[in-house]
Amino acid sequence: MVDLEKAPPARSPEGEPVPRADGEGCLVVAVRLPVRIVALVLVLPVRMAWDALVVAGRFLRDTVLRPVGRALAWLGRALFVWPLVGLWRYVVVPVAKGVGWLGKVLLVVPAVWVYRWVLTPVGRALAWCCAGVGAVLTALGRGLYAGLAWLARYLVVVPAGWLYAWVLTPIGHLLAWCGRGLARCGRGVLWCLGKVVTGIGAVLYWTLRILLVLPALAVWRWVLVPVGRALAVVGRELLDALGHAWRIAGHLSRAVGRALAALFRWTVAEPARWVYRSVLTPVGHAVRDTVLRPLAEAARAAGRAGRQALRSARLSVRQARADLRRTLFGEPERPPSVDRREPSGAKARTLGSSTTALTKD
Repeated sequence: MVDLEKAPPARSPEGEPVPRADGEGCLVVAVRLPVRIVALVLVLPVRMAWDALVVAGRFLRDTVLRPVGRALAWLGRALFVWPLVGLWRYVVVPVAKGVGWLGKVLLVVPAVWVYRWVLTPVGRALAWCCAGVGAVLTALGRGLYAGLAWLARYLVVVPAGWLYAWVLTPIGHLLAWCGRGLARCGRGVLWCLGKVVTGIGAVLYWTLRILLVLPALAVWRWVLVPVGRALAVVGRELLDALGHAWRIAGHLSRAVGRALAALFRWTVAEPARWVYRSVLTPVGHAVRDTVLRPLAEAARAAGRAGRQALRSARLSVRQARADLRRTLFGEPERPPSVDRREPSGAKARTLGSSTTALTKD
């Protein structure tokens, strides 16, 4: 069982109590025991119902669901898996192999022959022709490129360099000098604007700090943090109480279950076992020895007599049918018996002479 009382506080070697590391007060220690008792009263029915459902679920799983699942699995294999496996093994695979062989014979082999003896020589001839044409076009391109490069150098590059050196460079220097002057004016204007903006930002900062940040910080530090710590302590105690109550309810539920099992065993199972062993078994043995075995012997004797009578009637009918056939059609001719174990030679000649004498007589 779980101890519901708090352990005594630890003391130093001098006899003074040592403060706890978690900082629990007397109010927490005083509230813990009633909270755990209430939690136990509330959790005990839930835990007993849960244990009963677990036992019922295990019984249902072992007696109903597992056999039904195995039967459904066997039925699924018999209805789906085995037919599909047989279809795949004895129909699809042979058909696929036959189709593959036909595709190889009808498509792959002719395609390889066409590629090797038709397309490859044609491609090599086309490659040789393209190489010659490419060489001619390369020579023409080099000459055209040299001519265009000379024209571009003396018609574009040289005039562009003169224009850059004697026209664009002086104009660029003039524009750069004007831009530096404008930049100095802009820096002065921006410095003035920065000072103004900095002052406005400082005023807004201190206004927001005094009106919003400091009150919010005070509310957080002196209201929300203590309330949060109190709620955390209460929540921790509630969780601990629920855990202890759940474990204690488990022990109680196990004890109740064992008591009910013992009561069922001693009120139902043991009397039923005693009745089966002491009453039903001797009665069953007596009924078997006095009634069932004589009945079985009589039934077996009657069966033997019936079979013997049927055998005699069958033999009588067969004999009467043979006599009727002999009377109507006479004695049937029987072929001469030949001893096949004697070798050819003198014994064979003796057998032939005796057969001839019998036929003459």
